[in-house]
Amino acid sequence: MKQRSVLVVLYEGVQSLDVSGPMEVFAGASRFPGVSYDLRTASLDGAPVRCSSGLTLVPDGRLADAGASDLLLVPGGAGTRTPDPALVDWLRVHGPGARQLVSVCTGALLLAEAGLLDGHRVTTHWSVCETLARTYPAVRVDPDPIFVRDGRLATSAGVTAGIDLALALVEEEHGREVALTVARHLVVFLRRPGNQAQFSVQLTAQTAAREPLREVQHWITAHPDADLSVEALAARASLSPRHFARAFQAETGLTPGRYVERVRLEQARRLLEDTSDGITAISRASGYGTPEAMRRAFVKTLGTAPAEYRRRFRPQPA
Repeated sequence: MKQRSVLVVLYEGVQSLDVSGPMEVFAGASRFPGVSYDLRTASLDGAPVRCSSGLTLVPDGRLADAGASDLLLVPGGAGTRTPDPALVDWLRVHGPGARQLVSVCTGALLLAEAGLLDGHRVTTHWSVCETLARTYPAVRVDPDPIFVRDGRLATSAGVTAGIDLALALVEEEHGREVALTVARHLVVFLRRPGNQAQFSVQLTAQTAAREPLREVQHWITAHPDADLSVEALAARASLSPRHFARAFQAETGLTPGRYVERVRLEQARRLLEDTSDGITAISRASGYGTPEAMRRAFVKTLGTAPAEYRRRFRPQPA
């Protein structure tokens, strides 16, 4: 049995769930025969650190004594806002030696400061994606996915996305059944692909300020299979199509067509994940009309066909 060493970096202001979430995944996987993760935590001086929630974590030792690791995990937290230069220096020296380099949430800011993300496609918490891209122009920031794999580098979005990423790493190393069992034990679904958006379309888009446009937003969400052409939606808002399209984009940040596309895709994904309905029925209920139209939308946006999406991400009965 080959044991994988995992080192989790601790610092003042770290977010506790960024630490405990992935560690629980790896610890759960280690209960299986033939699976072993050696989990260690370390801070710069080996002293306890206070998390952003007020919780105190006691590390196993000092980073200087930690040695090499197969997987180096850097969690996020308020402490990334003004990172300790000594911590950044340690990451700059030791990060390249890890077989896998992983960040959770705003931990990506520490890796970027250490120069470890240059030239790579990454993600992080939605609230700091713009800051990451602006401050480190050599980093290719993708603000949408919940996690991104780029070679040995893996970065994830906010907090619970670290659990999704850890499950994906376990599945890659030890198979789907091990990851599924761990997910069930943690009462989470092994179903969120890395390219799933950090937000639903209703949260991604702004809520329109004017009541007629807000009503149209609600109508689209509740009736993805209806006639959602600009002309039909404009009639519901009692506006001309041109005025409606301009006002809708100004107040939501998305064109009506793009908003409808996202709602329909989200509806189709939800039905594929949560029901046993056939592909034809789901394509109609989601407003695509035909399975082929739905397939094209899935391949374009998610890089996978609906049937494959269901096979990979629909939770299996325990």
